[in-house]
Amino acid sequence: METIKAYVALTKPRIIELLLVAAIPAMLQAQRGFEAVSDNIWLILSTLFGGWMGAAAAHTFNNVVDYDLDQKMQRTRARPLVRAKISKRNAAIFAWIMLALSIFWLGVIANSWLAAFFVILTNLFYVFVYTKFLKMRNAQNIVWGGLAGCMPAMVGWAVIKDNASADEPGQWWQAIVLFLIIFFWTPPHTWALAMKYKEDYRRAGVPMLPVVASDQEVTRQIVWYTIGTVIVSWLIVPATSWIYLVVGVISGAAFLWMAIRLHQGVKSGQTVKPMRLFIYSNNYLSVLFIGLSIDAVLGWQTVGEALGF
Repeated sequence: METIKAYVALTKPRIIELLLVAAIPAMLQAQRGFEAVSDNIWLILSTLFGGWMGAAAAHTFNNVVDYDLDQKMQRTRARPLVRAKISKRNAAIFAWIMLALSIFWLGVIANSWLAAFFVILTNLFYVFVYTKFLKMRNAQNIVWGGLAGCMPAMVGWAVIKDNASADEPGQWWQAIVLFLIIFFWTPPHTWALAMKYKEDYRRAGVPMLPVVASDQEVTRQIVWYTIGTVIVSWLIVPATSWIYLVVGVISGAAFLWMAIRLHQGVKSGQTVKPMRLFIYSNNYLSVLFIGLSIDAVLGWQTVGEALGF
C-alpha cells in the first residue's frame, strides 16, 4: 500500500485536479447543451482518464529530472524519490508506461490522435523545455513553462471535435481563449507561492522571479498578469450566456482586487501574506470553469446570439 501511495504521489494529484478542471469546461463548451453532454458522457470520462495518465507521466518525468534539485528544497523533500520510496529507474519506467497508455487511450479509445499529439507535446515541453532548460536559467521560467499546463483545454476540445460530425464548425478560437486564461493565470498563481518559499528556491539555485527581483517588482508583474487573466477570460463571453458573464466579472474583480491589495501592501512596507492570493487563485480558476461548465450544460442563449452576432 505504501508503494502504491508513493506512485500516486509521483503524479502530483493536486495539480492534476486543476488540469482536469480545465479540460472539463472545454469539452462541455465544445458542444453546448444538456443533450450534447449526455450523448458525450462516456467520451468525456474517457478523455479525463486518458488525460490523467498523460499528466501523470509528465509529473513523474519531472520528479525524475528534478531528483537532485528536490533534495535541496524543504518544500520537496517529502517527494517519493527523495525519500527513496521508489527508485529513479522504476519511476522513469512508470512514466513511460503512463505516457504510452495515454497516447493509446486518447488515440484509439477516445478516437482523437490530435489529443494524443497534444499529450506528447505537453510531456516533451514540460520535461525538456521547462524542467531541463528554462527552470534553472530564466526568471520568467514559469511564464513559458506554464504553456504545458494550458494543454488540457486543447486536449478536451480536440476529442469532442474529432468525434463530432464533419459539418460542425470547430470554433477553435474558444479553445485558444481557455488556453490563454491558464497561460496568464499561471504566473500570479505560482509567483504568490514562490514569494513564500523564495529562500527555498534561492538555496536550490532556482532563479524564480521572487528570488531575483524585489517583492515590489514581483507583485507589480502579478497585477499585470492578473489583469491579463481577467481580460482574456471575458473574450469567450460572446459564446456563453449571462451565467458565465456574471461569474467571470465577479470572480475576476475579486482576483484583481486581491492582487492589487498584495502589491499595495508591499509598496507601503506592510507584512503581506502572498499565500492568500495563491489560495484564491486556485478558487478563482475553479469557480470560473465551474461557471463555464454549468453555462455550457444548460446551453442557454449566448450573449453573442442575443446581440445578433
